[in-house]
Amino acid sequence: MKLIKRTFLLLATVITLIIFFNYPKLNIIAGYSAKSTASSVFLAKRSLSLTDKTDNNFSPINLANDIVSEIKKEATATAIGLLKRKASYRDGLGAVLIPNKKTKLVNNKPKRSTPDLKTPFPYGNKAPKDTVFNNINYTKIRSAVDDIFNDSTQTRAALVIYKDQIIAEKYDTGFDKNSLLLGWSMTKSITSTIFGILQCQGKINIQDNAPFDEWKNDERKNITIHNLLQMNSGLEWDEDYNSISDVTKMLFLEEDMTKVQLEKPLIGKPNERWNYSSGTTNLLSGILRKQFDSHQEYLDFWYTNLIDKIGMNSMVIETDAKGNYVGSSYAWATARDWAKLGLLYLHNGNWNGTNLFDKDWVNYATTPTPTSDGWYGAQIWLNAGSRYSDLPKNMFSFDGYQGQYVFIIPDYDLVIVRLGLTKNIDFNQYLKKIINSIQ
Repeated sequence: MKLIKRTFLLLATVITLIIFFNYPKLNIIAGYSAKSTASSVFLAKRSLSLTDKTDNNFSPINLANDIVSEIKKEATATAIGLLKRKASYRDGLGAVLIPNKKTKLVNNKPKRSTPDLKTPFPYGNKAPKDTVFNNINYTKIRSAVDDIFNDSTQTRAALVIYKDQIIAEKYDTGFDKNSLLLGWSMTKSITSTIFGILQCQGKINIQDNAPFDEWKNDERKNITIHNLLQMNSGLEWDEDYNSISDVTKMLFLEEDMTKVQLEKPLIGKPNERWNYSSGTTNLLSGILRKQFDSHQEYLDFWYTNLIDKIGMNSMVIETDAKGNYVGSSYAWATARDWAKLGLLYLHNGNWNGTNLFDKDWVNYATTPTPTSDGWYGAQIWLNAGSRYSDLPKNMFSFDGYQGQYVFIIPDYDLVIVRLGLTKNIDFNQYLKKIINSIQ
Protein backbone atom coordinates (compact mmCIF):
# COMPACT_ATOMS: atom_id res chain seq x y z
CA MET A 1 0.00 0.00 0.00
CA LYS A 2 2.89 2.38 0.85
CA LEU A 3 4.41 1.67 -2.56
CA ILE A 4 1.15 2.55 -4.27
CA LYS A 5 0.88 5.80 -2.30
CA ARG A 6 4.47 6.74 -3.10
CA THR A 7 3.96 5.94 -6.74
CA PHE A 8 0.78 8.02 -6.83
CA LEU A 9 2.53 10.89 -5.04
CA LEU A 10 5.46 10.76 -7.46
CA LEU A 11 3.09 10.72 -10.42
CA ALA A 12 1.11 13.66 -9.02
CA THR A 13 4.35 15.58 -8.45
CA VAL A 14 5.52 14.93 -12.01
CA ILE A 15 2.17 16.03 -13.44
CA THR A 16 2.23 19.16 -11.27
CA LEU A 17 5.72 20.04 -12.46
CA ILE A 18 4.78 19.46 -16.11
CA ILE A 19 1.78 21.75 -15.74
CA PHE A 20 3.83 24.36 -13.86
CA PHE A 21 6.56 24.57 -16.49
CA ASN A 22 4.13 24.43 -19.42
CA TYR A 23 1.46 26.75 -18.02
CA PRO A 24 2.84 29.80 -19.89
CA LYS A 25 2.70 27.80 -23.13
CA LEU A 26 -0.90 26.82 -22.44
CA ASN A 27 -1.70 30.51 -21.98
CA ILE A 28 -0.33 31.28 -25.46
CA ILE A 29 -2.04 28.23 -27.02
CA ALA A 30 -5.44 29.09 -25.57
CA GLY A 31 -4.95 32.76 -26.41
CA TYR A 32 -4.09 32.07 -30.05
CA SER A 33 -7.03 29.71 -30.45
CA ALA A 34 -9.56 32.02 -28.81
CA LYS A 35 -8.44 35.05 -30.85
CA SER A 36 -8.30 33.10 -34.10
CA THR A 37 -11.74 31.62 -33.50
CA ALA A 38 -13.40 34.92 -32.63
CA SER A 39 -11.96 36.63 -35.71
CA SER A 40 -12.75 33.75 -38.04
CA VAL A 41 -16.33 33.20 -36.84
CA PHE A 42 -17.52 36.74 -36.20
CA LEU A 43 -15.42 38.85 -38.57
CA ALA A 44 -14.77 36.48 -41.48
CA LYS A 45 -18.17 34.74 -41.03
CA ARG A 46 -16.78 31.19 -41.10
CA SER A 47 -18.20 28.27 -39.15
CA LEU A 48 -16.58 27.05 -35.95
CA SER A 49 -16.08 23.61 -37.50
CA LEU A 50 -14.24 25.03 -40.53
CA THR A 51 -12.11 27.22 -38.27
CA ASP A 52 -11.09 24.28 -36.08
CA LYS A 53 -10.51 22.07 -39.10
CA THR A 54 -8.29 24.57 -40.92
CA ASP A 55 -7.07 27.74 -39.18
CA ASN A 56 -6.53 26.14 -35.76
CA ASN A 57 -5.59 22.64 -36.88
CA PHE A 58 -1.84 22.68 -36.34
CA SER A 59 0.39 21.80 -33.39
CA PRO A 60 0.24 22.90 -30.64
CA ILE A 61 -2.82 25.12 -31.24
CA ASN A 62 -4.97 22.04 -31.89
CA LEU A 63 -4.58 21.14 -28.20
CA ALA A 64 -7.22 23.78 -27.45
CA ASN A 65 -10.96 23.21 -27.47
CA ASP A 66 -13.04 26.11 -28.80
CA ILE A 67 -16.61 27.20 -28.17
CA VAL A 68 -18.44 30.34 -29.28
CA SER A 69 -21.35 32.39 -28.00
CA GLU A 70 -23.31 33.94 -30.85
CA ILE A 71 -25.24 36.10 -28.41
CA LYS A 72 -22.20 37.54 -26.62
CA LYS A 73 -19.99 37.49 -29.73
CA GLU A 74 -17.29 35.70 -27.75
CA ALA A 75 -15.00 32.75 -28.31
CA THR A 76 -13.52 30.69 -25.49
CA ALA A 77 -10.60 28.30 -25.87
CA THR A 78 -9.47 25.79 -23.23
CA ALA A 79 -5.98 24.27 -23.51
CA ILE A 80 -6.07 20.54 -22.60
CA GLY A 81 -8.81 21.28 -20.08
CA LEU A 82 -6.50 23.30 -17.82
CA LEU A 83 -6.40 26.91 -18.95
CA LYS A 84 -9.15 29.04 -20.46
CA ARG A 85 -8.88 32.23 -22.54
CA LYS A 86 -11.65 34.41 -23.97
CA ALA A 87 -11.79 36.73 -26.99
CA SER A 88 -14.52 39.27 -27.67
CA TYR A 89 -15.69 40.59 -31.03
CA ARG A 90 -16.53 44.29 -31.51
CA ASP A 91 -18.17 45.55 -34.68
CA GLY A 92 -15.74 47.67 -36.70
CA LEU A 93 -12.76 46.70 -34.52
CA GLY A 94 -12.61 42.93 -34.90
CA ALA A 95 -11.74 40.48 -32.14
CA VAL A 96 -9.55 41.04 -29.11
CA LEU A 97 -8.26 38.78 -26.35
CA ILE A 98 -9.35 39.67 -22.84
CA PRO A 99 -6.02 39.67 -20.91
CA ASN A 100 -7.65 39.61 -17.46
CA LYS A 101 -10.91 40.18 -15.60
CA LYS A 102 -10.02 43.82 -14.88
CA THR A 103 -9.52 44.69 -18.56
CA LYS A 104 -11.75 47.47 -19.82
CA LEU A 105 -11.97 47.47 -23.60
CA VAL A 106 -11.73 50.67 -25.61
CA ASN A 107 -14.54 50.28 -28.13
CA ASN A 108 -14.47 53.49 -30.21
CA LYS A 109 -15.30 52.56 -33.81
CA PRO A 110 -13.70 54.15 -36.87
CA LYS A 111 -15.99 55.97 -39.26
CA ARG A 112 -16.35 54.16 -42.56
CA SER A 113 -17.42 55.38 -46.00
CA THR A 114 -19.96 53.76 -48.31
CA PRO A 115 -18.45 51.43 -50.95
CA ASP A 116 -18.50 52.63 -54.56
CA LEU A 117 -20.67 50.07 -56.34
CA LYS A 118 -20.87 51.98 -59.63
CA THR A 119 -17.21 52.05 -60.69
CA PRO A 120 -15.66 48.79 -61.95
CA PHE A 121 -12.80 47.15 -60.07
CA PRO A 122 -10.12 48.15 -59.22
CA TYR A 123 -11.18 51.78 -58.71
CA GLY A 124 -14.58 50.80 -57.40
CA ASN A 125 -16.33 47.66 -56.19
CA LYS A 126 -18.45 46.93 -59.23
CA ALA A 127 -17.58 43.82 -61.26
CA PRO A 128 -14.37 44.33 -63.29
CA LYS A 129 -14.51 44.97 -67.00
CA ASP A 130 -14.33 41.89 -69.18
CA THR A 131 -10.91 42.53 -70.72
CA VAL A 132 -8.88 40.16 -72.89
CA PHE A 133 -5.23 40.91 -73.69
CA ASN A 134 -3.82 39.52 -76.92
CA ASN A 135 -0.35 39.17 -75.42
CA ILE A 136 -1.47 36.93 -72.52
CA ASN A 137 -1.32 33.14 -72.80
CA TYR A 138 -4.35 32.41 -70.62
CA THR A 139 -3.82 28.65 -70.74
CA LYS A 140 -0.36 29.03 -69.20
CA ILE A 141 -1.50 31.44 -66.53
CA ARG A 142 -4.46 29.25 -65.51
CA SER A 143 -2.12 26.28 -65.25
CA ALA A 144 0.28 28.22 -63.04
CA VAL A 145 -2.53 29.27 -60.70
CA ASP A 146 -4.08 25.80 -60.61
CA ASP A 147 -0.74 24.32 -59.55
CA ILE A 148 -0.71 26.18 -56.24
CA PHE A 149 -4.10 24.80 -55.14
CA ASN A 150 -3.70 21.44 -53.41
CA ASP A 151 -3.77 19.84 -49.95
CA SER A 152 -0.10 20.60 -49.41
CA THR A 153 -0.13 24.30 -50.28
CA GLN A 154 -3.56 25.06 -48.75
CA THR A 155 -3.96 28.13 -50.94
CA ARG A 156 -7.23 29.93 -50.32
CA ALA A 157 -7.06 32.73 -52.86
CA ALA A 158 -4.94 33.61 -55.88
CA LEU A 159 -5.32 36.75 -57.97
CA VAL A 160 -3.28 38.09 -60.87
CA ILE A 161 -3.76 41.67 -62.09
CA TYR A 162 -2.16 42.95 -65.28
CA LYS A 163 -2.53 46.58 -66.36
CA ASP A 164 -5.26 47.06 -63.70
CA GLN A 165 -7.33 44.12 -64.98
CA ILE A 166 -7.84 40.69 -63.45
CA ILE A 167 -6.36 38.04 -65.73
CA ALA A 168 -6.58 35.12 -63.29
CA GLU A 169 -8.55 34.53 -60.11
CA LYS A 170 -9.21 31.37 -58.14
CA TYR A 171 -10.47 30.41 -54.68
CA ASP A 172 -10.42 27.26 -52.61
CA THR A 173 -13.66 25.45 -51.79
CA GLY A 174 -15.68 27.50 -49.32
CA PHE A 175 -14.02 30.80 -50.27
CA ASP A 176 -14.79 33.42 -52.90
CA LYS A 177 -14.16 37.05 -53.88
CA ASN A 178 -16.09 38.21 -50.81
CA SER A 179 -14.15 36.16 -48.26
CA LEU A 180 -12.14 38.07 -45.67
CA LEU A 181 -8.63 36.70 -45.25
CA LEU A 182 -6.05 37.60 -42.63
CA GLY A 183 -2.92 39.27 -43.98
CA TRP A 184 -0.84 38.77 -40.83
CA SER A 185 2.38 40.80 -41.36
CA MET A 186 1.14 42.32 -44.61
CA THR A 187 -0.50 44.66 -42.11
CA LYS A 188 2.98 46.12 -41.48
CA SER A 189 2.97 47.55 -45.00
CA ILE A 190 -0.32 49.34 -44.24
CA THR A 191 1.21 50.88 -41.11
CA SER A 192 4.17 52.06 -43.16
CA THR A 193 1.85 53.51 -45.80
CA ILE A 194 0.12 55.65 -43.17
CA PHE A 195 3.51 57.21 -42.42
CA GLY A 196 3.99 57.79 -46.14
CA ILE A 197 0.69 59.61 -46.38
CA LEU A 198 1.44 61.79 -43.33
CA GLN A 199 4.94 62.50 -44.67
CA CYS A 200 3.53 63.62 -48.02
CA GLN A 201 0.94 65.76 -46.24
CA GLY A 202 3.77 67.49 -44.36
CA LYS A 203 2.42 66.32 -41.00
CA ILE A 204 5.38 64.17 -39.97
CA ASN A 205 9.09 63.90 -40.68
CA ILE A 206 10.31 60.32 -40.51
CA GLN A 207 13.89 61.52 -39.92
CA ASP A 208 12.85 62.95 -36.55
CA ASN A 209 13.73 61.12 -33.36
CA ALA A 210 11.03 58.81 -32.05
CA PRO A 211 8.76 60.91 -29.77
CA PHE A 212 9.10 59.04 -26.47
CA ASP A 213 9.88 60.72 -23.15
CA GLU A 214 10.96 57.30 -21.84
CA TRP A 215 14.00 57.41 -24.14
CA LYS A 216 15.15 60.99 -23.55
CA ASN A 217 17.72 60.17 -20.89
CA ASP A 218 19.44 57.16 -22.44
CA GLU A 219 20.99 56.05 -25.73
CA ARG A 220 17.59 55.27 -27.23
CA LYS A 221 17.03 59.02 -27.66
CA ASN A 222 18.93 58.79 -30.96
CA ILE A 223 16.50 56.29 -32.55
CA THR A 224 14.59 57.89 -35.42
CA ILE A 225 11.22 56.98 -36.90
CA HIS A 226 13.22 56.06 -40.00
CA ASN A 227 15.22 53.51 -37.98
CA LEU A 228 11.99 51.97 -36.72
CA LEU A 229 10.44 51.80 -40.18
CA GLN A 230 13.52 49.97 -41.43
CA MET A 231 13.66 47.74 -38.33
CA ASN A 232 17.27 48.52 -37.56
CA SER A 233 16.85 50.54 -34.36
CA GLY A 234 19.18 48.34 -32.29
CA LEU A 235 16.39 47.52 -29.83
CA GLU A 236 16.15 44.06 -28.31
CA TRP A 237 13.41 41.82 -29.72
CA ASP A 238 12.78 38.09 -30.18
CA GLU A 239 10.44 37.27 -33.09
CA ASP A 240 9.84 33.52 -32.65
CA TYR A 241 6.35 32.13 -33.20
CA ASN A 242 7.31 28.61 -32.10
CA SER A 243 8.12 29.51 -28.49
CA ILE A 244 7.26 31.88 -25.68
CA SER A 245 8.95 34.93 -27.14
CA ASP A 246 8.51 38.68 -27.27
CA VAL A 247 6.11 38.46 -30.19
CA THR A 248 3.87 35.68 -28.83
CA LYS A 249 3.67 37.35 -25.41
CA MET A 250 2.78 40.65 -27.08
CA LEU A 251 0.05 39.26 -29.33
CA PHE A 252 -1.56 36.95 -26.80
CA LEU A 253 -0.95 38.48 -23.36
CA GLU A 254 -0.69 42.27 -23.62
CA GLU A 255 -3.45 44.87 -23.29
CA ASP A 256 -1.41 47.62 -24.97
CA MET A 257 0.77 46.27 -27.76
CA THR A 258 2.33 49.67 -28.54
CA LYS A 259 4.35 49.64 -25.30
CA VAL A 260 6.18 46.30 -25.46
CA GLN A 261 9.02 47.40 -27.76
CA LEU A 262 9.08 50.77 -26.01
CA GLU A 263 10.37 49.09 -22.85
CA LYS A 264 13.15 47.10 -24.55
CA PRO A 265 16.81 48.09 -24.14
CA LEU A 266 19.33 48.70 -26.88
CA ILE A 267 21.49 45.70 -27.76
CA GLY A 268 23.18 47.48 -30.67
CA LYS A 269 23.27 50.86 -32.34
CA PRO A 270 20.70 52.35 -34.74
CA ASN A 271 21.37 51.59 -38.41
CA GLU A 272 23.84 48.80 -37.64
CA ARG A 273 21.70 45.68 -37.21
CA TRP A 274 18.47 44.69 -38.95
CA ASN A 275 16.15 42.75 -36.64
CA TYR A 276 12.63 41.85 -37.75
CA SER A 277 10.21 42.94 -35.03
CA SER A 278 6.42 43.03 -34.83
CA GLY A 279 6.92 44.96 -31.61
CA THR A 280 8.57 47.74 -33.61
CA THR A 281 5.58 47.99 -35.93
CA ASN A 282 3.15 48.26 -33.04
CA LEU A 283 5.44 50.89 -31.52
CA LEU A 284 5.02 52.74 -34.83
CA SER A 285 1.26 52.42 -34.42
CA GLY A 286 1.72 54.14 -31.07
CA ILE A 287 3.69 56.92 -32.74
CA LEU A 288 0.84 57.38 -35.20
CA ARG A 289 -1.57 57.71 -32.27
CA LYS A 290 0.56 60.64 -31.01
CA GLN A 291 -0.03 62.53 -34.28
CA PHE A 292 -3.71 63.09 -33.52
CA ASP A 293 -5.50 65.14 -30.87
CA SER A 294 -8.05 62.42 -30.19
CA HIS A 295 -8.28 58.66 -30.32
CA GLN A 296 -11.19 58.92 -32.75
CA GLU A 297 -9.08 60.93 -35.22
CA TYR A 298 -6.38 58.25 -35.04
CA LEU A 299 -8.93 55.51 -35.75
CA ASP A 300 -10.57 57.40 -38.62
CA PHE A 301 -7.41 58.50 -40.43
CA TRP A 302 -6.34 54.98 -41.49
CA TYR A 303 -9.67 54.52 -43.27
CA THR A 304 -10.45 58.00 -44.59
CA ASN A 305 -6.94 58.61 -45.96
CA LEU A 306 -6.07 55.11 -47.20
CA ILE A 307 -8.30 52.08 -46.74
CA ASP A 308 -11.71 53.42 -47.77
CA LYS A 309 -10.15 56.08 -49.99
CA ILE A 310 -8.94 53.38 -52.41
CA GLY A 311 -12.03 51.22 -51.97
CA MET A 312 -10.62 48.56 -49.64
CA ASN A 313 -14.01 48.66 -47.96
CA SER A 314 -13.88 45.03 -46.86
CA MET A 315 -10.76 45.65 -44.78
CA VAL A 316 -10.83 45.69 -41.00
CA ILE A 317 -7.72 46.31 -38.91
CA GLU A 318 -8.24 44.86 -35.46
CA THR A 319 -7.26 46.78 -32.33
CA ASP A 320 -5.81 45.72 -29.00
CA ALA A 321 -7.69 46.10 -25.72
CA LYS A 322 -6.59 49.74 -25.46
CA GLY A 323 -7.91 50.56 -28.91
CA ASN A 324 -4.58 50.71 -30.77
CA TYR A 325 -4.42 49.24 -34.25
CA VAL A 326 -2.37 46.03 -34.17
CA GLY A 327 -0.36 47.33 -37.10
CA SER A 328 1.95 44.33 -37.07
CA SER A 329 -0.52 41.56 -37.72
CA TYR A 330 -4.28 41.94 -37.78
CA ALA A 331 -5.68 43.30 -41.06
CA TRP A 332 -8.42 41.31 -42.79
CA ALA A 333 -9.63 41.90 -46.35
CA THR A 334 -10.70 40.19 -49.56
CA ALA A 335 -8.05 39.17 -52.06
CA ARG A 336 -9.25 41.92 -54.40
CA ASP A 337 -8.87 44.57 -51.71
CA TRP A 338 -5.38 43.34 -50.78
CA ALA A 339 -4.56 43.72 -54.47
CA LYS A 340 -5.65 47.37 -54.40
CA LEU A 341 -2.88 48.18 -51.94
CA GLY A 342 -0.42 46.62 -54.39
CA LEU A 343 -1.86 48.64 -57.25
CA LEU A 344 -1.52 51.84 -55.23
CA TYR A 345 2.22 51.17 -54.94
CA LEU A 346 2.50 50.05 -58.56
CA HIS A 347 1.11 53.47 -59.51
CA ASN A 348 3.47 55.33 -57.15
CA GLY A 349 0.77 56.45 -54.75
CA ASN A 350 -1.67 57.70 -57.39
CA TRP A 351 -5.18 56.31 -57.17
CA ASN A 352 -7.32 57.05 -60.20
CA GLY A 353 -5.91 60.57 -60.49
CA THR A 354 -5.55 61.34 -56.78
CA ASN A 355 -2.13 61.28 -55.09
CA LEU A 356 -2.16 59.70 -51.64
CA PHE A 357 1.64 59.80 -51.58
CA ASP A 358 4.30 60.29 -54.23
CA LYS A 359 7.03 58.35 -56.00
CA ASP A 360 9.59 59.58 -53.49
CA TRP A 361 7.81 57.60 -50.78
CA VAL A 362 7.77 54.45 -52.92
CA ASN A 363 11.48 54.91 -53.61
CA TYR A 364 12.10 55.34 -49.89
CA ALA A 365 9.95 52.40 -48.81
CA THR A 366 11.64 50.09 -51.34
CA THR A 367 15.21 51.16 -50.60
CA PRO A 368 17.01 48.31 -48.82
CA THR A 369 17.77 48.66 -45.13
CA PRO A 370 21.61 48.77 -45.01
CA THR A 371 21.84 45.67 -42.82
CA SER A 372 19.15 43.49 -44.44
CA ASP A 373 21.11 42.02 -47.39
CA GLY A 374 18.69 43.70 -49.78
CA TRP A 375 15.68 41.93 -48.30
CA TYR A 376 13.84 44.69 -46.49
CA GLY A 377 12.86 48.32 -46.88
CA ALA A 378 10.38 50.33 -44.79
CA GLN A 379 8.05 47.52 -43.65
CA ILE A 380 8.15 46.09 -47.20
CA TRP A 381 10.03 43.03 -48.46
CA LEU A 382 12.39 43.44 -51.42
CA ASN A 383 14.10 41.41 -54.10
CA ALA A 384 17.14 43.70 -54.35
CA GLY A 385 19.26 40.88 -52.91
CA SER A 386 17.85 38.39 -55.48
CA ARG A 387 15.88 36.37 -52.96
CA TYR A 388 13.84 35.31 -55.99
CA SER A 389 16.62 34.60 -58.44
CA ASP A 390 14.55 34.53 -61.66
CA LEU A 391 12.58 37.69 -60.97
CA PRO A 392 13.35 41.39 -61.42
CA LYS A 393 15.38 42.93 -58.62
CA ASN A 394 12.95 45.84 -58.35
CA MET A 395 10.07 43.52 -57.45
CA PHE A 396 8.79 44.06 -53.90
CA SER A 397 6.08 42.57 -51.75
CA PHE A 398 3.90 42.68 -48.68
CA ASP A 399 4.48 39.39 -46.81
CA GLY A 400 2.67 37.66 -43.96
CA TYR A 401 2.83 34.56 -41.77
CA GLN A 402 1.73 31.27 -43.38
CA GLY A 403 2.39 32.58 -46.87
CA GLN A 404 0.31 35.73 -47.35
CA TYR A 405 1.72 37.74 -50.26
CA VAL A 406 1.05 40.72 -52.47
CA PHE A 407 3.81 40.88 -55.10
CA ILE A 408 4.34 44.09 -57.08
CA ILE A 409 6.34 43.65 -60.30
CA PRO A 410 6.66 47.09 -61.97
CA ASP A 411 8.58 45.81 -65.03
CA TYR A 412 5.54 43.77 -66.08
CA ASP A 413 2.73 45.94 -64.70
CA LEU A 414 1.72 43.04 -62.42
CA VAL A 415 0.21 42.68 -58.96
CA ILE A 416 -0.09 39.10 -57.75
CA VAL A 417 -1.91 38.04 -54.58
CA ARG A 418 -1.67 34.69 -52.80
CA LEU A 419 -3.40 33.95 -49.48
CA GLY A 420 -3.41 30.64 -47.64
CA LEU A 421 -2.30 28.55 -44.68
CA THR A 422 1.20 27.37 -45.65
CA LYS A 423 4.34 28.59 -47.42
CA ASN A 424 4.83 25.28 -49.26
CA ILE A 425 5.14 26.92 -52.66
CA ASP A 426 8.17 27.71 -54.81
CA PHE A 427 7.20 31.33 -55.37
CA ASN A 428 10.18 31.97 -57.59
CA GLN A 429 8.87 29.38 -60.06
CA TYR A 430 5.25 30.40 -59.61
CA LEU A 431 5.90 34.05 -60.39
CA LYS A 432 8.26 33.12 -63.23
CA LYS A 433 5.47 31.08 -64.85
CA ILE A 434 3.09 34.03 -64.63
CA ILE A 435 5.63 36.38 -66.18
CA ASN A 436 6.29 33.85 -68.93
CA SER A 437 2.60 33.84 -69.81
CA ILE A 438 2.98 37.45 -70.98
CA GLN A 439 4.22 37.40 -74.57
